[in-house]
Amino acid sequence: MAQRGASEAVAGDVSGRCVSGDWGVPVASIDTALVVGVLESIWTSKTASASRLRGRIESILDWAKARNYRSGENPARWRGHLDHLLPRHRKLAPVKHHAALSYADVPVFMHDLRGQHGIAVRALEFTILTATRTGEALGARWDEIAGDVWTVPAVRMKGGREHRVPLVKPIIELLEPLPQTSEHVFPGERSGGRMANNALRKVLARLGHGGLTGSPCMVSGHRLGIGPQTTPGITTTL
Repeated sequence: MAQRGASEAVAGDVSGRCVSGDWGVPVASIDTALVVGVLESIWTSKTASASRLRGRIESILDWAKARNYRSGENPARWRGHLDHLLPRHRKLAPVKHHAALSYADVPVFMHDLRGQHGIAVRALEFTILTATRTGEALGARWDEIAGDVWTVPAVRMKGGREHRVPLVKPIIELLEPLPQTSEHVFPGERSGGRMANNALRKVLARLGHGGLTGSPCMVSGHRLGIGPQTTPGITTTL
């Protein structure tokens, strides 16, 4: 937390200098060399903060241009400019995806899963068959399901856009026997809200997957096992 606080302090200080002119130059004179000089000091050591700082400087300079305090191109823009001068953060800190079952292992896993009982088991099965994120699946409400389509509202989607999921026969058969005693398709045991993510992890552990049993497979990793080979709702091979 202390490191993050220091990084945010740097970002705030630099942004303040853009506005106040404390760099010793007018805002109209801030150029690429000055921006790169500031970013390079934390670009490799504090990648997240450096990225936010670049975006903040870009926004401030855009504001200054709109107010006629400066003109010309924005020296803090990334695409087509700083991306040629600074290494991409993915190269500095490669994205680590959640471990996933191989596609060949998914049918066996699904067979074992269907042999289990309980609402959490059905929630995990639903999550996998719809190829959705855990939060999207566990947040499902009965009023979002109409016939053979489940519409996830934009407010619950990571990308902020409404998502329509086709519900083929295996998914409909999974949903039909579930009690509709809550607005949530998969309600929590105590809170009255949706089921907790940890409930699915416990199911994985019971089946020999998940951190509790030493296997690295994660709930969200099942989207990687399915995604490259199928589309949401196409479950004939599962």
